[in-house]
Amino acid sequence: MATEAPPPPRNGTETDQGPASPTTEQFIEVQEGAEFGELRRTYRSFAFPLTLAFIAWYLLYVLLSNYAGDFMGTKVFGNINVALVLGLGQFLTTFLIAWLYSRHAANRLDPRAEAIRHRMEGDA
Repeated sequence: MATEAPPPPRNGTETDQGPASPTTEQFIEVQEGAEFGELRRTYRSFAFPLTLAFIAWYLLYVLLSNYAGDFMGTKVFGNINVALVLGLGQFLTTFLIAWLYSRHAANRLDPRAEAIRHRMEGDA
């Protein structure tokens, strides 16, 4: 695949293409700052509880499948049983969590990360 853009400069200096990369010291300074800490807390307060809830839900499904065969085999309607309903629920919750995370990231994480990036690149 051909591209018309020239390769990035090798020496890390600023060119007509954009600003130079921040230094290691600048990255450390931002990482230790309150704004980055708040961004990290916002991410963790969303991601960790949902991850734990989904793992618990998945393990419940696996344990019920292994140890509660009679319950999982209970017919809900027609040939549809509890195991099938809960198994499809796994897929639904996966997509639900992905959708919720994309909304959360777009509304709360991305604007803060973008502000930090602009400040580090010298745009702000």
